[in-house]
Amino acid sequence: MNKKIYEDLLVILEKDSNEDHIKINQSLSYYTYTKTGGPADIIVFPTTYEEVQKIFQYTLEHKIPLTVLGNASNLIIKDGGIRGVVMILTDMDKVEKKNDQIIAQSGAAIIDVSRFALQHELTGLEFACGIPGSIGGALYMNAGAYGGEVSDVLKEALVLTKEGELMVIDAEDLDLDYRTSNIEKNGYLVLEATFVLQRGNVLEIQAKMDELTYLRESKQPLEYPSCGSVFKRPPGYFAGKLIQDSDLQGKRIGGAEVSKKHAGFIVNVGGGTATDYMNLIEHVQKTVKDKFNVELEREVRIIGEDV
Repeated sequence: MNKKIYEDLLVILEKDSNEDHIKINQSLSYYTYTKTGGPADIIVFPTTYEEVQKIFQYTLEHKIPLTVLGNASNLIIKDGGIRGVVMILTDMDKVEKKNDQIIAQSGAAIIDVSRFALQHELTGLEFACGIPGSIGGALYMNAGAYGGEVSDVLKEALVLTKEGELMVIDAEDLDLDYRTSNIEKNGYLVLEATFVLQRGNVLEIQAKMDELTYLRESKQPLEYPSCGSVFKRPPGYFAGKLIQDSDLQGKRIGGAEVSKKHAGFIVNVGGGTATDYMNLIEHVQKTVKDKFNVELEREVRIIGEDV
């Protein structure tokens, strides 16, 4: 079955046999920030909106499960991997400027988009200079940091609907809130985002990005693979402080460890699996609940199948 799907996808992509665009039974650990995750039946890397639409319609017609990924930075894929087709959008990373607007494809890294804004003397995306997610993922969870978030500057998004149609959605119709949106609920596949920024002073923009980069590098465990901030901020608390005060820093299950540098992060210190991550997350949640009676809600998404 995988061979037939593979051949059909080659036709859709108008490619000869080419491992750069389609892979069979490859571990998804190559593509996740945690460096964990089991195999995907088939991984496909489209380069145009038309290809995305055709792949979507093909999987819909043949009732093949489809999972769409950006750069998998705030994501844990289980050790059993993902069945069906995994579509990774990182080859769709074009960014362009139109007046004081920036239009970015969903596979572009939001860090790169913030740097593009700097180059064009546009202010408003400085907060994103250290967020390791794609544009699609940033919209999906209304990514933010240091007092700014996507909803502050997003004008609209081009999406593929669950019926396979292209549609432009205004930002206010995406229900963007703290680390959430209605993108998953509505079955949207984000293809492109338009941001409205302001003219700024390039030296001031650079200074702000340098300051935020310093704060990030000094506080976050960037020397290890991780899935970023694991938990949402509980009302009235800080997740990292609760975890730290629960004496959980340095707690390790397998190769997953609560960072000694920032308790809100779980890092892969070597040989960690998705199961290690999930077990450690559950342990942290239970410990904090027992000690402070506070429920920690995951910010990181967990998808895929158990072994």
